Amino acid sequence: MSISLTSLILLPIWINMAQIQQGGPDEKEKTTALKDLLSRIDLDELMKKDEPPLDFPDTLEGFEYAFNEKGQLRHIKTGEPFVFNYREDLHRWNQKRYEALGEIITKYVYELLEKDCNLKKISIPVDATESEPKSFIFMSEDALTNPQKLMVLIHGSGVVRAGQWARRLIINEDLDSGTQIPFIKRAVAEGYGVIVLNPNENYIEVEKPKIHVQSSSDSSDEPAEKRERKDKVSKETKKRRDFYEKYRNPQREKEMMQLYIRENGSPEEHAIYVWDHFIAQAAAENVFFVAHSYGGLAFVELMIQREADVKNKVTAVALTDSVHNVWHQEAGKTIREWMRENCCNWVSSSEPLDTSVESMLPDCPRVSAGPV
Repeated sequence: MSISLTSLILLPIWINMAQIQQGGPDEKEKTTALKDLLSRIDLDELMKKDEPPLDFPDTLEGFEYAFNEKGQLRHIKTGEPFVFNYREDLHRWNQKRYEALGEIITKYVYELLEKDCNLKKISIPVDATESEPKSFIFMSEDALTNPQKLMVLIHGSGVVRAGQWARRLIINEDLDSGTQIPFIKRAVAEGYGVIVLNPNENYIEVEKPKIHVQSSSDSSDEPAEKRERKDKVSKETKKRRDFYEKYRNPQREKEMMQLYIRENGSPEEHAIYVWDHFIAQAAAENVFFVAHSYGGLAFVELMIQREADVKNKVTAVALTDSVHNVWHQEAGKTIREWMRENCCNWVSSSEPLDTSVESMLPDCPRVSAGPV
């Protein structure tokens, strides 16, 4: 196992400090000297040698990856699959690299939804001002006008966005496994209108404004000697805080704040908003839902809030590994009865496809999604 440069340098010092602190009062001077030594070490430089800058490409080409004809992510030069542990013993850096690639793939899938699936990107809230935070969904041209059939897709929780089922599968398997694209293409081919929800796009991130605190000595009427003492204590406190911050987070990242999107601040809110402003207005006689994981919970919440309307428009619901819970969500008897008749939850199981799987919840049937 490799040991980082920083660990090699700092470990003996930490050990010595621990040993000294176990001694008597006469060891205080040595402790102070060691602390002073630590304060002189430029941890910025040490840690940068351990961890490369968190500065990653913003294109697949920059990462030297591309999707091949089978929809598999492969290295342009070697043809190898994506490697998470690109730098040994640098888990944080590897994770940040993975997240940066994931953001690029999210944009790539958005492009496929528009170019390959011919969906339109629709901004929400529908009445948003120019300056407020916005999200979006995707719809086929005939989503609201198709008189017969409408398919609505809802993904699960986490980092996935519209058009995705699982980022891990997109990166490690292929686009067909990890995206909703096969579902969308088949639905369109069979005459469905399509709406793709985006329930995890709940806020935008902006950099936190820096707060400038005016020094108390600027306007204080305190005696100069007292002000100097306070300033000295303040500087020492800041020095210690900066020292530990350097060790904890040497590559100081920007502090961000979240601005939530009106009426779309959670997956549940988003599902209700899209229902009210789009699905409820659709001409389709039959509406079908496909909801994965937390998407199933969002659908049940939609039923609770819009029970009569959902029953009137929705014909069937296909759930996949849904995490809904009719007891915790306080779904009434009439909702549970409707779900038993109109919903089915395909769950992970080693049993053959469509084999009945027991459930302790009195809602929809559970069947096997088939062995992997």
